[in-house]
Amino acid sequence: MNILVSNDDGIDSPGIYSLASALKEIAEVTVVAPHQEQSAAGHAITMQLPLRVTKYYRDKEFFGYAVNGTPADCVKMGIRNILGFYPDLVVSGINNGSNTAINIIYSGTVSAAREAAIMDVPSIAVSVTSHNVKDFSFAARIAKNLSLAVAERGLMKGTLLNVNVPNIPESEIAGIRITKQGKSRWDDIYEKRTDPFGRDYYWLTGNLKQEDNETDMDQGAVKNKFVSITPIHFDLTDYETYNLMKDWNLEHLVNEK
Repeated sequence: MNILVSNDDGIDSPGIYSLASALKEIAEVTVVAPHQEQSAAGHAITMQLPLRVTKYYRDKEFFGYAVNGTPADCVKMGIRNILGFYPDLVVSGINNGSNTAINIIYSGTVSAAREAAIMDVPSIAVSVTSHNVKDFSFAARIAKNLSLAVAERGLMKGTLLNVNVPNIPESEIAGIRITKQGKSRWDDIYEKRTDPFGRDYYWLTGNLKQEDNETDMDQGAVKNKFVSITPIHFDLTDYETYNLMKDWNLEHLVNEK
């Protein structure tokens, strides 16, 4: 099995090292990740600047390829140029911080996996619910075992699995839940500050508006100490509204002036 690994925290992050190390127990692993952190890059791709690929070494041993682009760039480049073939699986992570509910729209971690899904490659995004993770080993093991399950069972085209692991001791994990994307969101605040030269600038902060408490929702599951696995896809159509709008009789809009 061939697995392409990427992330949004950058190729030097401890999360991607733990992930790649675990996956090497079951597959041939190629790492293609951003040269620098690309958190909250979403699904952006680079169009106006050249992309450069450099070999990255960790402890004097070759680890992977660093790209001066976004997570989506890395997956595209990884498949089209570096590998030159379609891998069996793409795994993105392990991310510092959760990627649940509305937050997945902004997530570079999820977008790397979604880019693979767009290219018809099964994919998984893995995150731990803290920005101060001390040990990625449990999340890495979940990623490895889930990768084996996906390899055996497959995924529908266009679908990826978004995994969130609570940042608690393994002994406190309540179990695993297959979940739906929640509706919790961040109430963003641009905090005004002043630099040493007296010039104003703004720093993004905010508070999570918790709207999901049920364990069948991603944010509710991790809040209740469950590992959350959410199948998501890139079809954003609201089918209920699509069917309702068929009765709007909008054909007259073409002729109205």
